[in-house]
Amino acid sequence: MKVAVLATDGVEQVELDRPWQVLEEAGAEPELVSLDGGEITAWNHLDKGDSRKVDAVVSSADPDAYAALVLPGGVVNGDFIRADADAVAFVSSFFDASKPVAAICHGPWVLIEAGAVKGRRMTSWPSLQTDLRNAGADWVDEEVVVDGNLVTSRNPDDLDAFGAAIVERFAAEEEVPGEASD
Repeated sequence: MKVAVLATDGVEQVELDRPWQVLEEAGAEPELVSLDGGEITAWNHLDKGDSRKVDAVVSSADPDAYAALVLPGGVVNGDFIRADADAVAFVSSFFDASKPVAAICHGPWVLIEAGAVKGRRMTSWPSLQTDLRNAGADWVDEEVVVDGNLVTSRNPDDLDAFGAAIVERFAAEEEVPGEASD
């Protein structure tokens, strides 16, 4: 299973690294999709973190090449991603195709811009709750919320629960009716 991880400079490093690791451990192939080619620089809250090579540029990335999408957090990351029309269209395509999407922390800002939160039960970094409610979501303060094909989580403290929910939801997407799963 190939999974798009959509992020740019300012992504919260642990919210990029831990889901990536969980996906790899589960046998998935995460690919970093970003606004520009080259590398992005992650952040450890307010301090610069590590750089990571970009695998695909969102303006030319084919959403059909991916089975699922992860949106890590970070204030700067979420704000820059939601302001990019190509990124918003890329995210929307996953909902149009009913593919699983996971977002943590400030990642749900992008979901608002994509028009994908109305009627959804979800969580996020607490400062997004008014934005999400105003966009029609039922915001709750829980470590992880699964609503159909959407998995959301609040912050780095919830990464264990978020990772487990991602693996469970994304694995369910791969199961073929009538076949035994591994």
